[in-house]
Parts: sequence; C-alpha cells; structure tokens
Amino acid sequence: MDRRTALLRFAGLALIGFTDIRSLVAKPLNAIGKRRNSFHQFKLGELDLMVVSDGRIVMKPVQPNFAPGINSRLVERELVRNFASTDHIELGINILVIKSKDRTILLDSGCGANFGELSGGLIKNMLKAGINPEDVTDVVITHAHPDHIGGLTGTDNQLLFPKAKVYLSRIEHDFWLSENPDFSKSKLTDQQLIKFVKDVAKKNMNALGEKLHLFEDGDTLLDCITMQLAPGHTPGHCVAKIFSKGELLYHIADLVHSAALVVAHPEWGFEGDSNFNQAVQTRRKVMNELAESRSLIFSYHLPWPGLGHVRKKGNAFEWVQQMTMVPD
Repeated sequence: MDRRTALLRFAGLALIGFTDIRSLVAKPLNAIGKRRNSFHQFKLGELDLMVVSDGRIVMKPVQPNFAPGINSRLVERELVRNFASTDHIELGINILVIKSKDRTILLDSGCGANFGELSGGLIKNMLKAGINPEDVTDVVITHAHPDHIGGLTGTDNQLLFPKAKVYLSRIEHDFWLSENPDFSKSKLTDQQLIKFVKDVAKKNMNALGEKLHLFEDGDTLLDCITMQLAPGHTPGHCVAKIFSKGELLYHIADLVHSAALVVAHPEWGFEGDSNFNQAVQTRRKVMNELAESRSLIFSYHLPWPGLGHVRKKGNAFEWVQQMTMVPD
C-alpha cells in the first residue's frame, strides 16, 4: 500500500483524533482482552433492547481532540482526578438494537471498514447475539459521521443490511450532500480529513437509493422512537427518545465522548464538532434537562455498555454508570 493510499484509507482516524495508526492495527478485534461482553440485553417496557459492541476507537493524544485551546495542565489534572489515562482516551462504540414486534431496529451502524481492526465488529457480534444482518428491518442514523454511518456499506459498496430502511435527518442529509458543507465554525481545520468525512457520508447516502427515508425534528419513527434535533456536533445531529409503556431511554449519540472531560467540562468541547460553540450550548441544555428529569441514558461512546445517568455537579455534570451484569 503506497503512502497516498494509506493516508486516504486511514484519514478518518485523525478526524476523531487517532494519530498512532500502528496501535490501531496491532491487534484484531477478537483479541481485545478476549472480551466476552460483546452484547448486553435488557427491557424497556415491551421492547427488547440489546447493546452490541462494534469495538473501540483510541484517541491519541488527548489534545487537541478534546479541550482544544485549554491549558494542558488543567486537562491533565482533570484526567488524573478521574483515574483516566493522560496519554489517550478510549471510546467505546456501542450500538443499540431494538426488537419491537416484527421489527429489528439499529440505532447507527458503526464504523464498518473505515477505521481498522479495533472496530467494525458489529456484524460479527450481532451474529453471536443471534441477529442476522438480513433480519434488520430498519436503521436509524443519529448523524452522518463515519463511525455512525460507515457500517451501512462494505468495501465493495454493497449494503450490509440489505433489507433495511434507513432513516436520517433531512438537515443532516442536506448538509453532507451540499456542494460545500460548512466547517468554518469547527476547530477542525485539516482539509484532507474533512474531505474524508464528506466522502464517507456521501458514499453511504448515495448507496441507499430508495431505502433512505428523511425525517424532521420531532418526528416519531417506528412507533417507539422520537428524534430530537441536538445540533452542533453536526447540523442534523439528533438525540433519540425511545419509549414503551411509560418507560423512556435517551440515546444521546455524540452529545458527549468523554465522561472525564466533556461531561465534567461541557465548555471544553470536542475538536470534531462542526459548530463548536453551538455544540457546547446544546450539550449544556440537553444534559441539564436529562439531569433534572433523572432520565436513563444510552451513550454511544462512553464505557460499556453505555447506560447510565448524568447529574449536576456545581456548574457542570458527572456521569453515573449504571451497574450491569457481565454475561458469561
């Protein structure tokens, strides 16, 4: 593989902060601690829910991926205080599966083949959990970043969930398919990486054809999900409110990526937000509402299996992980 091909293949890694390619490809997915908890099952009202792992992403170095422009000593002190590594931040890739009557619904599709062998394990782990890709009837995309939409298609552009309808915000669709998506309010400036993200979004949307269905802010999908616009990370980034028999679960997608930094310091932010200041405002607003309502939360990137709560702590927040049993 020549240098240019390698850069194009792995450009997306740097968008989310991965600068050490060797450590990404050093181990296959099934060698990551030989983890047995590749899926986790629970109930929400009458819905059968499952979290399935797509693997992980390692973001190294911590800055400027997180807390761009913030004094590095303050960032390091916060990481140490939270017993977190000061060298890197590891993101889980937690995919929520909803079984409702005759429907099998995915919330996002993982990385696919875009980010190396530490990720892209969704289908493998679905099969372990007894779910065939052809059983998936619907995929709801919270936003069109490569680690959320990239698992819709394979390396040959084939649809990996061939019978599924795919739902995406109209705002998100129009942004990524516009002639020149606007990144002028982002902290991310690397044009090659921005191009990679645009290309992955366009590739997957264009591959869907008539299977792609666009929704508006506040629309209810499939009788159990209401999509709520939470812009900033991307223009059409959404939180999904999942409901059944009076029980609620909020899928917050990429509202936050790190409990130690972004939950505790919402204003420190994330370099990959397309509108940095809007993302900070949205993050504060949504987390304040979730803390006041004491809502159950599902997070795409926080530690496995991504279930917990946020509570206020002074002018900021803290993540309270829900205790879960690890399957044999």
